[in-house]
Amino acid sequence: MKIDIGIKKSDREDIAEGLSRLLADTYTLYLKTHNFHWNVTGPMFQTLHLMFETQYTELALAVDAIAERIRSIGFPAPGTYKQYVELSSIKEDEGIPKAEDMIRLLVEGQEAVVRTARSLFPVVEKANDEATADLLTQRIQLHEKTAWMLRSLLE
Repeated sequence: MKIDIGIKKSDREDIAEGLSRLLADTYTLYLKTHNFHWNVTGPMFQTLHLMFETQYTELALAVDAIAERIRSIGFPAPGTYKQYVELSSIKEDEGIPKAEDMIRLLVEGQEAVVRTARSLFPVVEKANDEATADLLTQRIQLHEKTAWMLRSLLE
């Protein structure tokens, strides 16, 4: 069935491609954060364990919102590890890092998601896609704030 929401198909396709990269980054960061939640040790265990749980819970909701936006503009959302590895700018880590390194890696991941989200604005603005722009703005604000909070632990 034809989609007529005031955004050309070619623009919707470009937006879906960008959102797929954002979804892959978000899911990869979710997985990394959940892994660190399970495996953190040391004097900051309780603080980090709870903080990471809050963060991965928020990321789980975010992947759903991003995937649903992709679907609502008429394209399939990527949903396999293989696709996420190909699309994500965030790389997996080997082994279990020390708590301080976990924090640094999560800051890098949060900032990577911000860069990916921000990179979508030109195509979104060109298409007058306010709904996606709103989603991106919300994601950027949250990831910038989370990166700041994580960085504060390292000062």
